[in-house]
Amino acid sequence: MARSTELAANANVLITYLATLWPPLAEGAIRSATIVAVIAAVTLINIVGVKRAVRVLDALTLLKAAPLIALAILGLVLAGGAITAPTALPPVTELEAAALLILYAFVGFENSVVPAGETTNSQRTIPRALIATIFATAALYFLVQLSFVAVMEPGAGGDAPMVAFGIAVMGPAGGLVLTAAAIFSLLGNISGGMTGTTRTTYALGRDGLLPAWFARVSERYATPANSILFMGGLVTVLALTGSFVWLAVISTLARMLVYSASIASLPIKERGKPLIWLSVIAAIGVCAYAALQTAWRHGACC
Repeated sequence: MARSTELAANANVLITYLATLWPPLAEGAIRSATIVAVIAAVTLINIVGVKRAVRVLDALTLLKAAPLIALAILGLVLAGGAITAPTALPPVTELEAAALLILYAFVGFENSVVPAGETTNSQRTIPRALIATIFATAALYFLVQLSFVAVMEPGAGGDAPMVAFGIAVMGPAGGLVLTAAAIFSLLGNISGGMTGTTRTTYALGRDGLLPAWFARVSERYATPANSILFMGGLVTVLALTGSFVWLAVISTLARMLVYSASIASLPIKERGKPLIWLSVIAAIGVCAYAALQTAWRHGACC
């Protein structure tokens, strides 16, 4: 639930950015056809081999990060260090309302452990990758946000704030560069999510918790083709029928449940360590706090 809704949400945002290049993509049959085509392409790449999928993801990561870093540094240089601090913090109620949606930008790290069975020396590689990714992501977010605050007026940016930021720094060329970076970023997220999440449904099918159909492996490509096809179809349906905010909130809520269950199991794993209970209580409290920020109106999550 968490991963499929996240991928569908990002497919919606992807179309929003593509529509800045060609407005007819914003609605109607063309929008729907583009969503189907993008997810179908990502599904096919993942079916034909995990190495190909990872190479595509590596390329997309480079294509999204390099322009962001370059424009963020250029923005800070142009601003000359003149960063306007906020005059007052937002009301606490507004922070609470935004908390759940903001978490959406920081979740997903846990998915990197799913394909451990297809990773060389996974016990060494994955922990290093997790730690490096957390620090690199935090540094990138900080740099981009700092430059944005230095260059842009409060409240500026509209529905595509990074494009507006690129235009402010480099004119139309900057907007085009950051539009491309956003597109590559979203494609990378969808592709990486498809690689990791499908291994979960494969494992559930292998262990008898889902029908055995999910555990079937392609003889030609040695990938869980059925699970990949299922996820591609599910993400397509969700992307065509849901809005970004609704899908993003559902994705984060589902994660809070999974995180809480995983955290609650720690005392069983770490027996004889009474201090672990303090961490468990604090962490579950954070998850509960985030989940309780959801407003339910007319059966919809807002």
